Amino acid sequence: MTSTGLRRDELAAFLRTRRARLRPAEVGLPDGVRRRAPGLRRQEVAQLAGMSIDYYIRLEQGRGPHPSRQVLAALARALLLSRDERAYLFRVAGESPPPPTGPSREVSPGLQHLIDAMAETPAYLVDASYQVLAWNRLATYFIGDLSTVSPAERNTIRWTFRQPDDGARWSDEEMVRFVRTSVADLRAAYGRYPNDPSIRQLVTELLGTSPRFARLWAEHDVAERHPIIKRVPHPELGPLEFECRVLYVPETDQRLITYVPEPGSPTQAAFRGLAERVAA
Repeated sequence: MTSTGLRRDELAAFLRTRRARLRPAEVGLPDGVRRRAPGLRRQEVAQLAGMSIDYYIRLEQGRGPHPSRQVLAALARALLLSRDERAYLFRVAGESPPPPTGPSREVSPGLQHLIDAMAETPAYLVDASYQVLAWNRLATYFIGDLSTVSPAERNTIRWTFRQPDDGARWSDEEMVRFVRTSVADLRAAYGRYPNDPSIRQLVTELLGTSPRFARLWAEHDVAERHPIIKRVPHPELGPLEFECRVLYVPETDQRLITYVPEPGSPTQAAFRGLAERVAA
């Protein structure tokens, strides 16, 4: 469905700049002979997008026909556009941007720097399905060193429902509330990304292996997570108490999870001592 008119000049300029920034190696092409200009050649973009070179040249010159949604999707793939760039491409072409097919799993440099800079606070980043994408050194003392774990095994909801159903953690009201809102948040993601195979696989797996998850899923709650107080008998640091705060990252639909102790508390002192030790 067309949302606004085709802006040929903006579309042409955008295609030229996106083409110029790419190196052949980034799209699996050989560097070849010396190039007179940076970036890919028009012929290479046309080849990657599966269209004629003449058609693509006319688009870059602002005189081509109205590109179809299929052509725009092919150009987005060929030019390795980000989610925001893809949406912009569709808009300047007079089309409504397609809905995202799945949660964003790209970690921006800014978020990675923020996580690393939180030297005295355990922090990790998850996508909308609660797949852990990035973490700092203190977080490894709570979620383990995930660099040694396959990406498929880095899902916090999967970890939670693999615990014994009669474990002591299920008697903790705060923990149960946290889990309940996690499942509700997952259901919201399930609705936003109906075509994402990883979310479908996760839900199908847990419905078949965890009666507790199945009961919570059947309640059809849809909600976002809120902070809770966690009390953890840590095997190395002793008893800890901190607020587990979930910070939403709207541009990527991700969540930054932090463990925030009360200022001046024994837990803050334990976190600070741990930070000094890992930095030594």
